[in-house]
Amino acid sequence: MADVMSGFGGSEFDAEAAAAPQVQYRLMLEHSPVVRMESMVLLSRHDDVMHALRHPELFSSNMDAIEIGNVRPLIPLQIDPPDHVKFRRLLDPLFSPKEVAKLEPEVRRLVNELIDEFEAAGECELSEQFAIPLPCTVFLALLGLPIEDLDLFLRFKDSIIRPVGDTPEAAKAVQAAAGQEIYAYFQKVVDARRVEPRDDLISGFVEAEVDGHRLSDHDILDICYLFLLAGLDTVTASLTCAVAYLAAHPDRRDAIVADLSLVPAAVEELLRWETPVPGVPRVAMTDVEIGGEQVREGESVMCLLGAANIDGAEFADPDVVDLERAGNRHIAFGGVHRCLGSHLARLEMRVALEELHRRLPDYAIKDGEIPLYTSGIRAVEYLPLVFTPVTK
Repeated sequence: MADVMSGFGGSEFDAEAAAAPQVQYRLMLEHSPVVRMESMVLLSRHDDVMHALRHPELFSSNMDAIEIGNVRPLIPLQIDPPDHVKFRRLLDPLFSPKEVAKLEPEVRRLVNELIDEFEAAGECELSEQFAIPLPCTVFLALLGLPIEDLDLFLRFKDSIIRPVGDTPEAAKAVQAAAGQEIYAYFQKVVDARRVEPRDDLISGFVEAEVDGHRLSDHDILDICYLFLLAGLDTVTASLTCAVAYLAAHPDRRDAIVADLSLVPAAVEELLRWETPVPGVPRVAMTDVEIGGEQVREGESVMCLLGAANIDGAEFADPDVVDLERAGNRHIAFGGVHRCLGSHLARLEMRVALEELHRRLPDYAIKDGEIPLYTSGIRAVEYLPLVFTPVTK
């Protein structure tokens, strides 16, 4: 399996594997569903991945699982039950389907404004002109942060998620420096909201309580740190991967153009097939056997969500992208630590795909160009499209 796994670098894929990771996922599932690498153990089968995600007492998501420039656990991602449950009770209502639905008119307005800016040109680079500004603008509005700081936030995010460094130590230093900047930025915002509250999430955190106790500054900073990374990257990644797939498969694109009611199910199926967050890390809390492999206490374990999402033991015809797949219980948003913003992500993706297919029905990848995928969290950072615009 050494050659098969050459595209995996810890939690990341190289660029070529990132464009089509399903090939390696299939090889793993069929030949070596548990792979021991130098730095970690990789799990690919749906049952094994779900077992690890459902048993935090065996496989914890604490800071030993992964450090991304933070000096304290990110809330709620890096805390296990029962504390995890306490914070989810506070945060989940803020992103419930009912609350998220209130944002749809504004999201749809923003989507159309972004399309307005490039429609007449007949071409665009979708990542920079659409997929980045859409979720970023929504995120900044929710937290009450100035849109003028977007470039700063994008630098923070890229330094954490895709740090540039000649060595692992250099990359960690970039993450650590960005982490300190993130803490300092949000500390200033929290201080300001304590003096002058606004109608935004950070002001809500300042007033919030967990088990009868107000959130500390550290609690709020640790929530905001996570929100920054998730809010500025995950939807961008999911949206670019989805559109890149549809642009390369015009029959699927045309099916959506002909019937926009397919979009909600298409969003779920494209999340299953593309799984932009390919894996989530855990650390073994004790010696434990999983998938026939002995994992030692303290070892890192990578739960490959992308592989689990094409496991034939869980999904019928897993290698067929079925835009009408029923009962699609994919785990692109994780397990017990289900992505807090999953409902918001679904809304943004649904509205974006509805409006793109309504207004740019014949979009395709520009001749002679190749979409460029990132390693780690899979996004298409370069997605040049051409199209014939239609009237609104």
